[in-house]
Amino acid sequence: MSPRERQARIWRAAALATLVASTTGAPAAAQVVFGPGGPGNRDPLPLRGARKAAFTATEGTWMSLDVSPDGTTIVFDLLGDLYTMPIEGGKASPLLTGMAYETQPRFSPDGESVAFISDRSGGDALWTLRLDLTDTTRVAGGGSSLMLSPEWSPDGVFIAASRSNGLGGVAQLSMYHAERGSPLPLPGSPLLKRIGAAFSPDGRYVWYAGGFGDWTYNAVLPLYQLYRYDRETGATTTMTNRYGSAFRPAISPDGRWLVYGTRYNADTGLRKRDLETGEESWLAYPVQRDEQESRAPLDVLPGYAFLPDGSAIVISYGGRIWNVPMDGGEPAEIPFEAEVELDVGPQVKFEYQIDTTAMVTASQIRSPVVGPGGEQVVFTAFDRLWIRDLPDGEARRLTEGDAGEFHPQWSPDGRWIAYTTWDDTDGGHIMKVPAAGGEPVRLSATAALYYNVAWSPDGGRIVASRGAARQLKEAAGAFFGPIGGEFVWVPAAGPEPAEAEVISPTGLRDVPHFAADDPDRIYAYSPVEGLVSFRWDGTDVKRHLIVRGRQGIAGIGDPHPNEWEFLPRRVFPWRQGPDTTYTDPPAETG
Repeated sequence: MSPRERQARIWRAAALATLVASTTGAPAAAQVVFGPGGPGNRDPLPLRGARKAAFTATEGTWMSLDVSPDGTTIVFDLLGDLYTMPIEGGKASPLLTGMAYETQPRFSPDGESVAFISDRSGGDALWTLRLDLTDTTRVAGGGSSLMLSPEWSPDGVFIAASRSNGLGGVAQLSMYHAERGSPLPLPGSPLLKRIGAAFSPDGRYVWYAGGFGDWTYNAVLPLYQLYRYDRETGATTTMTNRYGSAFRPAISPDGRWLVYGTRYNADTGLRKRDLETGEESWLAYPVQRDEQESRAPLDVLPGYAFLPDGSAIVISYGGRIWNVPMDGGEPAEIPFEAEVELDVGPQVKFEYQIDTTAMVTASQIRSPVVGPGGEQVVFTAFDRLWIRDLPDGEARRLTEGDAGEFHPQWSPDGRWIAYTTWDDTDGGHIMKVPAAGGEPVRLSATAALYYNVAWSPDGGRIVASRGAARQLKEAAGAFFGPIGGEFVWVPAAGPEPAEAEVISPTGLRDVPHFAADDPDRIYAYSPVEGLVSFRWDGTDVKRHLIVRGRQGIAGIGDPHPNEWEFLPRRVFPWRQGPDTTYTDPPAETG
């Protein structure tokens, strides 16, 4: 098959694949054209450099690089600027500098241009720069788009890059015409994030790393695997299945070798695979930490490149640039020296008055509770209990303790205040103190994480939620409520500490309280069950009501606006104004 016939087949297959993608619901990228200066002709980078940070750099973090087609030059990014230097290393020359953040440079096949990602148009966009500095062209992106990992096709006609429309969007892979900017999306699932494209030397195959979704909490490996898209047939093939994931593929100039990144145990390294035999081995291990657990806005590993003869790869790790031989020889450092002159915005500095007087104004109080007679309020400030006569009395400490004091509650007769303490060494207890001031009384015998106390209507017992002290000392579970929490009670009379009696597990229930006319039942709220009540032994659970309503983030519409949603256990103010995505205003704010 002649090169012309092969190119024609590729074009026909790509056009068919695009048609299939559009008819099956796969998202197709669209060219975004802005006027000068970006959307609305506004200034895309309004921040101006007011200062300079000048220094000589001989090391750098997360430097993406490429080698020129003739093998004589390295282009690399450093702190958002682009530099070039001889392949042997030495003095680096600035190529692009300024307030814009420019990264991930890649040489064109003819060696006359560089593709790179820049936010100079107000958002991450794909740009090209002629090395004779006669032309700089935005190929695609800008505005709110996020783009990464450009790679030229071997014929220099297209630049493959991944693009998402803002945070949370799943990056999709397209080939952009280098001159016209028109996109040719690679077919695939809209749920599969596809980044780090690499072409085979004949241009038929596009390799990339794919992983489901943009990002997730508490990610579990593997997160990425390598895929290969056939531009002639439109078929996509899974090419790896490694527990440590697989990412940042590179294909040797002769098409025989695949190099990619993966994690093994706690470290990340580079694997090499003989595409003729399928045999694999380590090329370099370890190199540097990968970005699997984050959004990987600059890909999962920095960009690297083969030498034109395929004898080695050039890559940065450990702060330096290395020549890593494919035959397993020792990596050789390629030293560099860059005279960095970074533009820095105006210094953000404000003058604040530091109050050195004995009296300090609390900017936040917690858990304020007004007494039964309405004459006093007790609250926590600076992790201590305070009481104040209403309406304008002086606040005064209730105790002289050194531990944190939280969640105060008045006794039904107004004579005592129950609360919980916390000490990072000893844990916490259920306490009470006379409302008029005096010596605190410890009511619990065993230290734990106590919270949300409540007096029984007759004043004889105090109910609290309890978790193990280690939940707050060591575990993150306390952020959502202790794991294995319990409702407990202790006698309110004292005077000796008592072992707390277990009522029932808390589950998702919290904030125990009472109805004044029903001393035999404890009430608590759950985001799933709603308001429930139960007896002192945890039995006879009754559901009374549940609060439902719309919730969300301003500007982000609910995909299911007709469905009820459970409000959180503690209602937070989600928005300050009405959400314009809803046609009807919510029944209540929050």
